[in-house]
Amino acid sequence: MINPILQSPNVPLAADSNAVVNYRRDPQNYVTQLFGEQLPTIANGFFNVYLSKGIIVQPHWHTNVTEMVIVIRGEITASVFNPFTRERITYRLKPGQVCVFPKGWFHWFVAETDDVYVLTIFDQPTPDIVFGADFLAATPSEVAHRAYCLDEEAYAKAVASIKNDAILGPPIGCDSAASNQSAKGKAATMPLSTKTTFRPE
Repeated sequence: MINPILQSPNVPLAADSNAVVNYRRDPQNYVTQLFGEQLPTIANGFFNVYLSKGIIVQPHWHTNVTEMVIVIRGEITASVFNPFTRERITYRLKPGQVCVFPKGWFHWFVAETDDVYVLTIFDQPTPDIVFGADFLAATPSEVAHRAYCLDEEAYAKAVASIKNDAILGPPIGCDSAASNQSAKGKAATMPLSTKTTFRPE
């Protein structure tokens, strides 16, 4: 079946992927997009992600797409949780290197250098995104206690400050200097891929 859009005399075949800003944390850390809404003839969709050192694309997963991450400039550490083996797989990626986040797999990545540019390409024109922030904020403290024996008051206090729309973290004003230095030391000695296995007690 021929796509009716392709039969239009004014079929759109070009667009500016920097025209639509999906999220802006500050002038150096932002995300632009090109999805089906901007270019109806596109068979996939993608984000341009620009990051400074230490900035994270918050943990999330996609219900309808597989994502391919291509590092164009700078270096990142990308992590994905394999739900079948219960392993967290981590990659240190440099320009030209690629990793794939399969549909439904929990993942995130962190800029290890300044002036990072990453292209994230999806296998559908528009991705659905479930953010870890939404998951944490939506879990009642009594459920966290019942499921994991977490202190209800401490959990409620910990998640109260989560800003669900903060795609790039940490939020401005968060003191993360110590955690950034810790991550820097670990990433510097990391091979291309490392695995951490999570096993139930």
